[in-house]
Amino acid sequence: MRICKVKLNAFGEIRAFVELASNFDDDVDIVSGVHKVNAKSLLGLLTLDLSKPVEIRVHGDHPEKFVNAIDSYLVA
Repeated sequence: MRICKVKLNAFGEIRAFVELASNFDDDVDIVSGVHKVNAKSLLGLLTLDLSKPVEIRVHGDHPEKFVNAIDSYLVA
């Protein structure tokens, strides 16, 4: 499993992020506080507080491929 943080600022970024996640076979979860949603679900992401960075958890054989694909969204 690979864990990192991302910041999604606008609806267009959220939609693009969901499309990226949907193109990967690995499971990707987004955690915000006590809430966890599937990163491949646009509706799920819209239920989260995205005013601050959220945690991404990538489960699978090649999590680095997904992390490299979302490089523009990553925060320290």
